[in-house]
Amino acid sequence: MTDALPHPLSPQDCLVVVMIAVSLSDENIRTSELVKIQATVNHLPIFREYDIDRMKRMAQTVFDLFSEEDGLDALFGLVRDNLPEHLYETAYALACDVAAADGIILETELRLLEEIRYELSIDRLHAAAIERGARARHLPG
Repeated sequence: MTDALPHPLSPQDCLVVVMIAVSLSDENIRTSELVKIQATVNHLPIFREYDIDRMKRMAQTVFDLFSEEDGLDALFGLVRDNLPEHLYETAYALACDVAAADGIILETELRLLEEIRYELSIDRLHAAAIERGARARHLPG
C-alpha cells in the first residue's frame, strides 16, 4: 500500500492524488475528469518536471486508501505531510476543476471538496473565488 511508495510523495504527487480523489469520490471516474487531470499535468508549470508514469502509482494509492475504513484521513495526512502550505489553494483549485470537468458536481464531490477546504484550511472567501472560477471555466457552450 502506501508503505510501498519508494519515497515520500512529491508536491506534484499530492496534487495528482487530490485530483484523483475528487474524480473517484463518486466511485465513477468519468472520461472528462481523466482528460482534465491529464491536461492539467501536461500543461501547468508546476508539473514541468513531473514523471508522468507516477500518475498510475498515485491512482493506485488513492484506490488503496479509499478501500480502507480511515482511508480519507490517511489521504489527507499524506497530503498535509508532503504538500507545502503555499500550494494548498492550488490543490483546492485543481480539485474544483476536476469536479466541474463533466459539468455536474455531485453531492459526493461537494462533500469531498468541503472536506478538502477544511483539511487544508482554505479561507471561505478564497474558496468561493476558486469555486466561481472553476464554474466559469467549465460552463457548457
